[in-house]
Amino acid sequence: MGVIRYRIEKGFGRFAHTIYRNRIKTIIFMLFITGVIVSQIPQITIDTSMEGFLHEDDPAMLAYNGFRDQFGRDEVVIVTLQPPDIFNLKFLKTLTSLHDELEEKVPYIDDITSLVNVRNTRGEKDELIVEDLLENWPATEQEMVVLKERVLASPIYKNTMISEDGRFTTIIIRTHSHSSIDQDTELMEGFGDTEQDSSPVPAAETKQPVYLTDRENSEVVLAVQQVVENFRSDDFPIWVAGSPVVTHFLKQSMMSDIRKFLVMATATVALALFIMFRRISGVVLPLVVVFLSLLTTIGLMAIFGVPIKVPTQILPSFLLAVGVGPSVHILAIFLHRYRKNGDKEESVAYAMEHSGLAVVMTNVTTACGLVSFSTAELAPIADLGIFAGIGVMLAFINTIVLLPALLALVPIPQKAPRESTDKRTVMGRLLTSVGNFSTNHPIAILIVSSIIMLTSAVAISTIRFSHHPLRWFPEDNTIRVSTEKIDQELKGSISLEIIVDTGKENGLYDPALLNRLESAAAHVEKLQYEKLYVGKAWSLTTILKEIHQALNENSAEYYRIPEDRNLVAQEFLLFENSGSDDLEDFVDSQFSKARFMVKVPFEDAYHSGTFIEQVNAYFDQHFPEAHVTLTGMIGLLSRTITAAIHSMAKSYAIALAVITILMILLIGRVRIGLLSMIPNLSPILLMLGVIGFFNLPMDLFTMMVASIAIGLAVDDTIHFMHNFRRYYDQSGDPVLAVHQTLQTAGRAMLVTTVVLSIGFFIFAFATMSNVRNFGLLTGFTIVMALLADYFLAPALMVLVNKKMVANTEPEPDIEFRQIPDER
Repeated sequence: MGVIRYRIEKGFGRFAHTIYRNRIKTIIFMLFITGVIVSQIPQITIDTSMEGFLHEDDPAMLAYNGFRDQFGRDEVVIVTLQPPDIFNLKFLKTLTSLHDELEEKVPYIDDITSLVNVRNTRGEKDELIVEDLLENWPATEQEMVVLKERVLASPIYKNTMISEDGRFTTIIIRTHSHSSIDQDTELMEGFGDTEQDSSPVPAAETKQPVYLTDRENSEVVLAVQQVVENFRSDDFPIWVAGSPVVTHFLKQSMMSDIRKFLVMATATVALALFIMFRRISGVVLPLVVVFLSLLTTIGLMAIFGVPIKVPTQILPSFLLAVGVGPSVHILAIFLHRYRKNGDKEESVAYAMEHSGLAVVMTNVTTACGLVSFSTAELAPIADLGIFAGIGVMLAFINTIVLLPALLALVPIPQKAPRESTDKRTVMGRLLTSVGNFSTNHPIAILIVSSIIMLTSAVAISTIRFSHHPLRWFPEDNTIRVSTEKIDQELKGSISLEIIVDTGKENGLYDPALLNRLESAAAHVEKLQYEKLYVGKAWSLTTILKEIHQALNENSAEYYRIPEDRNLVAQEFLLFENSGSDDLEDFVDSQFSKARFMVKVPFEDAYHSGTFIEQVNAYFDQHFPEAHVTLTGMIGLLSRTITAAIHSMAKSYAIALAVITILMILLIGRVRIGLLSMIPNLSPILLMLGVIGFFNLPMDLFTMMVASIAIGLAVDDTIHFMHNFRRYYDQSGDPVLAVHQTLQTAGRAMLVTTVVLSIGFFIFAFATMSNVRNFGLLTGFTIVMALLADYFLAPALMVLVNKKMVANTEPEPDIEFRQIPDER
């Protein structure tokens, strides 16, 4: 194994000589390839929708798309108003003006409903009349009183159009399910061909529908906000909420944070590089390498049609912090050698020989930790794993190809070599003290580490899972305040959609089945799990009861389901002939599928899983002859957290297995390779303990920390073990080898840890709490990983490696210095 490593290291040296002597060609070639890919960045798209978390072929997504194709979009924008008095002529005129202006100025509207035009079903003699509620304006005070009594007494309007206490009213905006792009395409179909081809279209060639895009959703929300702002005042508060608005605010926060993080990450990385190298080239060259890698990665996302989503917003800052590591290690060895001999080409080759293999292994292990996400059941997590892994490998390729060429081209002044750097500098004295402590007290270090790990294990048992996008926003954020207000006053802002498919035409004319749907609504409205409750449940039976009451002299005792199947069919036919299309929202054209809506508050989706199971069990029991499908926004949110838990468990196992194997291969000894995983896993356990101790939610972002952190933490361990093995083989003294490793690789380890941790700590300035927690936890884990490599790894190496006779024939061209043992 030692011979193989030696040949690989020499191969890196020969490769560096080749690059150095062909520097112009290399730079032109690399910039050309990068330029072609980067030119596609303007095509990148953004998707912050809730459905964007799932793969297109996910069963939950397929069910949701089927629902949207049949019944339209379930996501609505809810405009809630609190006037001094709803049933006041002045307010009703204001409401009408706001309603009309929204209808005129908001794009992509499919339907807009308020007290102005909500359905009012009544009968006059034998005639069924379906009209707008304010078709006839109340002209007198007495008529206004009658209107108020009718609205407040009607179960149809309760918690949809008006709150139970009559203080809040709403305007509900439902947009088209499909994008205008898709609709324009449909309008153009059939034009341009003189002959129609009636042959069937193969299933594989069937055009997939384009649903309302993220950009179009933002247009809707911005238009609503602009109109509402003209009516809002201190004595006339208006709240705007609904999942489309949450999606838009997520996008706004994300784009603002991406720009902020990129600037902060660049500044902190540049400062750290300048402090380490004290020269402009030491700042510019690594940044050029990492920015080209970052831009190429984003260009590849655009080429493959992968949008930027909520989890992938960390990608730019992440690659900026992580991608600079390989350049730091190569530059540190290069400048150290260059100070001594003044031969730039030989110094480049030596740096590549010395650190090339370790850089390969660190980038492979980091990429493995990231690519372990590629099998995730969540689309953005899989995207993050794939493209972050690609970005890390691009940074590695640019480091070993472009960086040597740039070093050959850029004038770099030679500085006088430092004397006794291990003793005279602050870093040198610090690392000497660290080496002395870790080698003098290995048993004590292991005992303390074990106690910390056991304590963490106890805290881990208290971890709670969560997926609550609304709670990602600050408490005073407009969308969070509005949504919580609407949930409190109108008992919900999102829905669980249930499709009951009888499998036969006119199956919904059956009074027994309709009565079971009515009983289901009463049962579901009583369900509650944790903070999740049902504000309202309804279906086509609501419309049927209205019709039956209207046709029976508007008598309240007839607000029920007719007992005769033929009468049900006749009443539905009368309603359809009245001119109203409201039945389309609840039933298909064949009267075989019924839509059952359950309105719930925007609460933690982790709890919705149990709630959905309760609902599903009820429908399976009471509708055994029908095919029941549960979907809707709450269904997608529940599926998201379930998929996240499964995906993260799998990615943890993959990352751990692959990285352990790579460590064994690098070190060449199974026992030492397995022991080297202890300093890698200890910070992960400590981080999980912190999550439990501080009662932080284990959400999509905090779940990613472990897999990402282990891929980063192992980098320093690889550099430590790679150099320790080299020096131990030369001297045979584990204590001396530890000191030599700390004084060489330990310096770069410290700098890369500072750069990496700061790169993640800047997420503490994020707008959303999930991103803040992710950054703080990852930065904390990286710092703990360095401490483990400074103390735990040396302690283990001293205990398992005995002092032996030094190798009298050290590997050629390997430089090392004897570090005094100060015990």
